[in-house]
Amino acid sequence: MSNIHPQAIVEPGVKIGRNVTIEPFAVVKGTVTLHDNVVIKSHAYIDGHTTIGEGTVVWPGASIGTKTQDLKFRGEKTYVVIGKYCEIREFVTINSSCQENSTVRLGDHCLIMAYCHIAHNCEVGNHVVMSNSAMLAGHVIIGDYAIIGGMTPVHQFSRIGSYAMVGGFSRVPRDIPPYTIGGGFPYKFGGINIIGLKRHKFPLEVRSALSKAFKITYRSGLHLEDAMQQVQKEVEPFKEVQHWIDFCKASKRGIIGLEGVAAAFAQANDGEEQYFED
Repeated sequence: MSNIHPQAIVEPGVKIGRNVTIEPFAVVKGTVTLHDNVVIKSHAYIDGHTTIGEGTVVWPGASIGTKTQDLKFRGEKTYVVIGKYCEIREFVTINSSCQENSTVRLGDHCLIMAYCHIAHNCEVGNHVVMSNSAMLAGHVIIGDYAIIGGMTPVHQFSRIGSYAMVGGFSRVPRDIPPYTIGGGFPYKFGGINIIGLKRHKFPLEVRSALSKAFKITYRSGLHLEDAMQQVQKEVEPFKEVQHWIDFCKASKRGIIGLEGVAAAFAQANDGEEQYFED
């Protein structure tokens, strides 16, 4: 049995699991699927080819599955898939995707606070927290357990790595490596997210290895490619270190904070051999 208020609008094509609650004045239309124990609160609007996983709660004023804001959209069939036990708070907007059969994905156990925006072709991992009014442009990828502070915009095609913590009122124009903590504009790192890694039971030797990888990447003055080779040679080969290397090597927009680090390093060392980022 499900609890659907008579003043809610639920179109015939909607698929509803067990023990679903839809409060008055909510609108659920299109080919939406609501799995067991989903709660749609008053004045939420769910549309399109949208699937919402078990136990997720959508709060008043949220809009999910509506047409992308990408001007290239030509009416193709696109999707939104939201995982289990998420909290989608007030006035969050999660648009549908752009390009045929593409999907906007939000993982399990995410907290998306009020007024956040997730745009077309985004992929958000599990246990992600987006604080109030954080915004993801199109094609952004967020790793598991990442935290994004309030009022922070993330540029299209950028990535934020797993377990990274991004401070509020920051600007993210490039990729942020996993396991780091930082913020501001221009973006500045505080190093490895030690407190977060401790809370998630990362062993001391792994935290130490990641700190060493961070220092080689950001403090050696080397080109990124050369720095990754040095990390590979000098840092213990934990899977987390390999993930750091793989993330940095896969960057297409560039790694944030490295734009002038090599030149600054050379200048600080009285004109010793200089390395310049492209």
